[in-house]
Amino acid sequence: MTSPPSRAGRRCHAVLNPIHSLLYFSPELPREMAGLGIGEQSAVYLATRAAPMGAAGAATVGAVFYGFRPGLVARHIPAVWDRARPSEVVEARLRAADAVLRRLLGDRAVESPGMSEAAELALRAAAGCSPHGRALFAANADLPTPDQPHLRLWHAATLLREHRGDGHVAVLLREGLDPVESMISHAASGHGQHPAWLRETRGWSEQDWNAAQGRLRDRGLLGPDDSLTEDGRALRKAIENDTDRLDAAPYDSLGPEGTARLTELAGGFALTAAKAGAFPSEVTG
Repeated sequence: MTSPPSRAGRRCHAVLNPIHSLLYFSPELPREMAGLGIGEQSAVYLATRAAPMGAAGAATVGAVFYGFRPGLVARHIPAVWDRARPSEVVEARLRAADAVLRRLLGDRAVESPGMSEAAELALRAAAGCSPHGRALFAANADLPTPDQPHLRLWHAATLLREHRGDGHVAVLLREGLDPVESMISHAASGHGQHPAWLRETRGWSEQDWNAAQGRLRDRGLLGPDDSLTEDGRALRKAIENDTDRLDAAPYDSLGPEGTARLTELAGGFALTAAKAGAFPSEVTG
């Protein structure tokens, strides 16, 4: 049996991911996207996250995002590319990131030495990532790095988030968890997002959800009350450990001291943003 991987990378990811994902809960992003003719919430998210891949079709976007119902993706992709070019969406999301970070953190934090230090540490970590088999990471890595420190940090957080996410999908596939099963089991672990919010935003019906719960019960991963069994908890732990292993390279490259310092700095910014209302309460489980 291999030893558990270091938790340092997971801890760093836990504070960098909110710096990226706060964009999706902001009012600034839909305002920018509305100016491009993209208004529905699902279309905004799908276009914003998919744009670095170019004018990808529904099957490609659904494959790399993993958790979305194919019908929901097909309702918006590729139609959004008739309204705005992917390059225009990339520019719009960067404008939105600038505005929301300034609003939540304040200009003093945005222009602080700590922001510049965090950005350079995060970019050093991202430089240690490999693009092989990681479509979303590779697409974002092809984008130019912004000049301003807070946008450099946001860009690096995006790279690191997608690098980990691409690896996580590979682990889910190996363990035979389909998109709905993976969301249900993660939510049941106490670390996932709220099930009702996941169903609504990912386009799955209550019937889809119930059927997936049944499959997990048949595998012995969920109990009669839909909580994780001992086998279910063991599987979720193994999934997170293996995701850590696949995500070790950027933090190994940065080193223990650099990773700890990045976690400290990014954690402070993420906490400030959360206290300023970056994330609605209905998102968390």
